[in-house]
Amino acid sequence: MERIIEVHHIALEADADFEDFTKALEQSLGRFDDALLKGIATDPRSVEDRLEKAAGEEGLMLFNVQDHGGLLNLFGTPQKGKQYVLGNPLIAVTMTRHDIRAGLYAPLRLFVYAAGDGLTRIEYDQPSSLFGQFHHPEVMAVARSLDAKLARLIKKAGLLAAERRAGGSPGTGTQ
Repeated sequence: MERIIEVHHIALEADADFEDFTKALEQSLGRFDDALLKGIATDPRSVEDRLEKAAGEEGLMLFNVQDHGGLLNLFGTPQKGKQYVLGNPLIAVTMTRHDIRAGLYAPLRLFVYAAGDGLTRIEYDQPSSLFGQFHHPEVMAVARSLDAKLARLIKKAGLLAAERRAGGSPGTGTQ
């Protein structure tokens, strides 16, 4: 079986240095580690507690970072670009319990790269457009919340990075 789906691709630009933006983004995310799932068969409540505590801003965790820009050193053309794999198993399971196929898109992916002139670009496929193909109202409700979570996470990272660029202390608005 083959199906064509429409995906909404989001491309944003932050008036922020790549290093400042990625640092702010990474600091905003919790960290996923397989050890968090230890005991899931015998003590699922403690696993749930550990996952809740490990979550960062917007309830999201960082699963992996792939430095695609650094890989270009293999060809002598290094650039600045990272793929982030982020999400939360507790959020994912609220979708996969209704349709296991939602696991194809959980966790999410975000690509951040230097665009020149001190600008950073952020690109991702909108979760609701990916999960929408499953036509399940509960899955879509969670997917729409992920749309909002990603938008807020990116906006906050951009603001923190811009504050760093201006010489202010994050969160104080001072210069």
